[in-house]
Amino acid sequence: MAVSATLAANDVIARRRTEGLPVVPLGFGEAGLPVHPMLTAALGEAAGSAGYGPVAGIPELREAAAGYWSRRGLPTSPAQVVAAPGSKPLLWAILGARRGGVALPRPSWVSYAAQAAMHGLDTVRIRSLGGVPDPAELDAVAAALRLSTVIVTLPDNPTGRLASPAVIRELCEVAERRDLLIISDEIYRDLTDAEFLSPAELVPHRTVVTSGLSKSLALGGWRLGVARFTDDHLRDTVVDTASEVWSAPSRPVQHAAALAFTEPPALVERVAQSRKLHLAVAAAVAQLFDTPTPDGAFYLYPHVPGFRTDRELADHLLARNGIVVLPGAEFGDDPSAGMIRVATSQLYGDTDAQKEQALRSDNPTALPWIAAHLDRIRDALR
Repeated sequence: MAVSATLAANDVIARRRTEGLPVVPLGFGEAGLPVHPMLTAALGEAAGSAGYGPVAGIPELREAAAGYWSRRGLPTSPAQVVAAPGSKPLLWAILGARRGGVALPRPSWVSYAAQAAMHGLDTVRIRSLGGVPDPAELDAVAAALRLSTVIVTLPDNPTGRLASPAVIRELCEVAERRDLLIISDEIYRDLTDAEFLSPAELVPHRTVVTSGLSKSLALGGWRLGVARFTDDHLRDTVVDTASEVWSAPSRPVQHAAALAFTEPPALVERVAQSRKLHLAVAAAVAQLFDTPTPDGAFYLYPHVPGFRTDRELADHLLARNGIVVLPGAEFGDDPSAGMIRVATSQLYGDTDAQKEQALRSDNPTALPWIAAHLDRIRDALR
């Protein structure tokens, strides 16, 4: 099994910068913004907390995460919450507790299929409708392929689209009819202005929601994810797995995350600023690629004709223009389809000062360092 394509792209970006080569970093989906001072202070205050703590997470964090979901129409008790060093380990543990096949959108985030394969689970890829496998096709293949689980991403990575409430309702009807567990990856939930409906609002008894702080508050390197369970047996199985694999999340990080999930006004404002910036820059890049403006997050999934494979296209953009993108095949798409994933969240500046200015700007795409990236993309696509 190869290194995750998204992390490999980050290595390419770092290597080119070290070598002094030009780079337009559109390959890695890191939020690319400074940590809010309130969170760095909270982390520092808890630096002396060196004990392991409870496997499922400290009580303050689980209570705060429960409040976060409850404010979004998902009544949650702290007992339903499990924290981990990132949402990736939670997904891995949940899939490890499953039997039967797993349905994925096509395209979908690179780690879903990889983790299913690690557990020996068969996967089927179904045309994506905003991060959700087409419910009609899912219904048609569920029984024949002995599916037990379907994974959705709301909003979607890699397309930046968000499934409509109508699609979510159809998905939930199929899940009920075919007895499917829905894993709803909602880590980008706070980075959209579009109407949002979680499957957990309709079929809470068969939905696990995962989230974290790596996207909305740019804390990817802190490694903190949370999951919301309604099935006690599945929750307990995940906690058992956690006890043998990661023991507990970092305690100082949990203290800072507890503050984040309580959503004090300063952090609510930071998330709002981030959302506005992500959407503005993604919209500008979408216009250059002549592709629809995303509904949320900071991803585009454009079609670029004229190449035999998407890998050939990605290699061409890198060699000729220093533009790093990911081929659609990495997300389960047809290599000959000419699709690439474009992540726009690394275009905000090289310094924290530039990134802070981008956050505060009413017109971030006019800032010289962002405009320069846009010009290079425009030149490459002529």
